[in-house]
Amino acid sequence: MISEASSGVDTMAEPRTGLTSAGRALRIAHTAIAIVEMSCLGYVWLCVLTNRRGKALWAAVGLLAVEGVALIIGRGNCPLGPLQERVGDPVPLFELVLPPRAARAAVPLLAGISVAGVAVVVARPRPNGAAS
Repeated sequence: MISEASSGVDTMAEPRTGLTSAGRALRIAHTAIAIVEMSCLGYVWLCVLTNRRGKALWAAVGLLAVEGVALIIGRGNCPLGPLQERVGDPVPLFELVLPPRAARAAVPLLAGISVAGVAVVVARPRPNGAAS
Protein backbone atom coordinates (compact mmCIF):
# COMPACT_ATOMS: atom_id res chain seq x y z
CA MET A 1 0.00 0.00 0.00
CA ILE A 2 1.11 3.54 -0.74
CA SER A 3 1.22 6.16 1.99
CA GLU A 4 0.42 9.75 1.09
CA ALA A 5 2.25 11.20 4.09
CA SER A 6 4.34 13.52 1.90
CA SER A 7 1.22 15.36 0.71
CA GLY A 8 -0.28 15.70 4.16
CA VAL A 9 -2.93 13.05 3.52
CA ASP A 10 -2.37 10.16 5.90
CA THR A 11 -4.71 7.64 4.30
CA MET A 12 -3.60 4.47 2.58
CA ALA A 13 -4.21 3.67 -1.07
CA GLU A 14 -6.93 1.19 -1.86
CA PRO A 15 -5.26 -1.79 -3.57
CA ARG A 16 -7.97 -2.25 -6.23
CA THR A 17 -8.02 1.31 -7.62
CA GLY A 18 -4.78 2.74 -6.27
CA LEU A 19 -6.72 5.71 -4.87
CA THR A 20 -6.56 6.96 -1.32
CA SER A 21 -9.87 7.22 0.47
CA ALA A 22 -9.62 11.01 0.12
CA GLY A 23 -8.89 10.64 -3.59
CA ARG A 24 -11.84 8.32 -4.03
CA ALA A 25 -14.18 10.66 -2.09
CA LEU A 26 -13.05 13.65 -4.17
CA ARG A 27 -13.51 11.68 -7.40
CA ILE A 28 -17.07 10.80 -6.36
CA ALA A 29 -17.84 14.42 -5.40
CA HIS A 30 -16.25 15.71 -8.61
CA THR A 31 -18.33 13.26 -10.66
CA ALA A 32 -21.51 14.39 -8.87
CA ILE A 33 -20.66 18.03 -9.60
CA ALA A 34 -20.05 17.19 -13.27
CA ILE A 35 -23.40 15.38 -13.50
CA VAL A 36 -25.22 18.38 -12.02
CA GLU A 37 -23.44 20.78 -14.37
CA MET A 38 -24.13 18.63 -17.45
CA SER A 39 -27.78 18.46 -16.36
CA CYS A 40 -27.85 22.26 -16.09
CA LEU A 41 -26.36 22.56 -19.56
CA GLY A 42 -28.93 20.13 -20.95
CA TYR A 43 -31.74 22.02 -19.24
CA VAL A 44 -30.59 25.36 -20.64
CA TRP A 45 -30.67 23.91 -24.15
CA LEU A 46 -34.05 22.30 -23.50
CA CYS A 47 -35.31 25.76 -22.57
CA VAL A 48 -33.72 27.19 -25.73
CA LEU A 49 -35.52 24.61 -27.88
CA THR A 50 -38.89 24.87 -26.11
CA ASN A 51 -38.72 28.61 -25.30
CA ARG A 52 -39.35 27.87 -21.62
CA ARG A 53 -38.53 30.28 -18.84
CA GLY A 54 -38.71 29.91 -15.10
CA LYS A 55 -36.81 29.67 -11.83
CA ALA A 56 -35.24 26.32 -12.74
CA LEU A 57 -33.72 27.85 -15.89
CA TRP A 58 -32.20 30.73 -13.97
CA ALA A 59 -30.88 28.34 -11.29
CA ALA A 60 -29.22 26.31 -14.05
CA VAL A 61 -27.75 29.48 -15.57
CA GLY A 62 -26.47 30.51 -12.12
CA LEU A 63 -24.77 27.17 -11.54
CA LEU A 64 -23.15 27.33 -14.98
CA ALA A 65 -21.96 30.87 -14.17
CA VAL A 66 -20.36 29.61 -10.94
CA GLU A 67 -18.58 26.91 -12.97
CA GLY A 68 -17.45 29.59 -15.43
CA VAL A 69 -15.92 31.62 -12.62
CA ALA A 70 -14.21 28.47 -11.31
CA LEU A 71 -12.74 27.83 -14.76
CA ILE A 72 -11.50 31.41 -14.93
CA ILE A 73 -9.85 30.96 -11.53
CA GLY A 74 -8.33 27.71 -12.79
CA ARG A 75 -7.14 29.44 -15.99
CA GLY A 76 -9.25 27.17 -18.17
CA ASN A 77 -8.72 24.07 -16.09
CA CYS A 78 -10.92 22.66 -13.38
CA PRO A 79 -9.75 24.10 -10.06
CA LEU A 80 -10.29 20.69 -8.45
CA GLY A 81 -7.43 19.23 -10.54
CA PRO A 82 -4.58 20.30 -8.23
CA LEU A 83 -6.58 19.17 -5.18
CA GLN A 84 -7.22 15.84 -6.91
CA GLU A 85 -3.49 15.34 -7.45
CA ARG A 86 -2.74 16.31 -3.86
CA VAL A 87 -5.06 13.60 -2.51
CA GLY A 88 -3.62 10.93 -4.79
CA ASP A 89 -5.81 10.99 -7.91
CA PRO A 90 -3.61 12.01 -10.86
CA VAL A 91 -6.22 11.26 -13.57
CA PRO A 92 -8.34 14.24 -14.71
CA LEU A 93 -12.07 13.47 -14.52
CA PHE A 94 -12.78 13.62 -18.26
CA GLU A 95 -9.84 11.28 -18.94
CA LEU A 96 -11.74 8.57 -17.08
CA VAL A 97 -14.26 8.47 -19.95
CA LEU A 98 -12.50 10.12 -22.90
CA PRO A 99 -9.11 9.81 -24.60
CA PRO A 100 -6.63 12.49 -23.39
CA ARG A 101 -6.96 14.73 -26.47
CA ALA A 102 -10.77 14.69 -26.34
CA ALA A 103 -10.68 15.24 -22.57
CA ARG A 104 -8.54 18.37 -23.00
CA ALA A 105 -10.96 19.66 -25.66
CA ALA A 106 -14.05 18.93 -23.54
CA VAL A 107 -13.79 21.90 -21.16
CA PRO A 108 -13.47 24.64 -23.81
CA LEU A 109 -16.11 22.95 -25.97
CA LEU A 110 -18.59 22.65 -23.11
CA ALA A 111 -17.85 26.23 -22.04
CA GLY A 112 -18.65 27.44 -25.54
CA ILE A 113 -21.87 25.42 -25.67
CA SER A 114 -22.84 26.87 -22.28
CA VAL A 115 -22.16 30.46 -23.32
CA ALA A 116 -24.10 29.95 -26.56
CA GLY A 117 -27.11 28.48 -24.75
CA VAL A 118 -27.21 31.22 -22.14
CA ALA A 119 -26.80 33.89 -24.83
CA VAL A 120 -29.75 32.51 -26.79
CA VAL A 121 -31.93 32.34 -23.67
CA VAL A 122 -31.07 35.91 -22.70
CA ALA A 123 -31.41 37.33 -26.22
CA ARG A 124 -34.67 35.60 -27.13
CA PRO A 125 -37.80 37.52 -26.16
CA ARG A 126 -39.97 36.02 -23.46
CA PRO A 127 -42.99 34.01 -24.58
CA ASN A 128 -46.29 35.96 -24.42
CA GLY A 129 -47.74 35.97 -20.93
CA ALA A 130 -44.60 34.46 -19.38
CA ALA A 131 -43.36 35.87 -16.11
CA SER A 132 -39.65 35.21 -16.70
